[in-house]
Amino acid sequence: MKSTYMGWILVAALSGCASAAKDTGPTDAQIAAIVVTANQVDVDAGKLAVSTSRSKDVRSFASLMVTDHNAVNRSATALVQKLNVKPEPGAVSGQLQAAGDANLAKLKTLKGAAFDMAYVDNEVTYHEAVIDALDKTLIPSADNADLKALLIKVRPAFVAHLTHAKHLQGQLK
Repeated sequence: MKSTYMGWILVAALSGCASAAKDTGPTDAQIAAIVVTANQVDVDAGKLAVSTSRSKDVRSFASLMVTDHNAVNRSATALVQKLNVKPEPGAVSGQLQAAGDANLAKLKTLKGAAFDMAYVDNEVTYHEAVIDALDKTLIPSADNADLKALLIKVRPAFVAHLTHAKHLQGQLK
């Protein structure tokens, strides 16, 4: 499987999150920032794919990513407002945003099949890293029961996205 620059940066950022968990783990406010940033990165890439890809299957998948990840962000935003917690940007959310920006810049230089493959390869790497971060860091580190429940609730959607992305990746090769 080919991996994009964004994928490797995302893995590194989320690995840093896992390393932090060995010490004290991210706070709920930091987890909220990570969740919102990670979802927004995928929304932005999905919007670009919807407008750029010529593949009906890639556009359909990208549209699903925009819809689902926007929904997670709405749920996370509503929860942090209810809890009166302000997402606290940190190193991990900053690295995720920088990686997302770099991925968009790279994708904007590609066309046709090269764009589709780079987008889908990144989606596979992205969802693998997010699931790993959920399992090893974000869910175990969440102190608030409602935040932990939200993370557990959205995990199956990330698994479904990964399965869909891998299927699409196989079709594109």
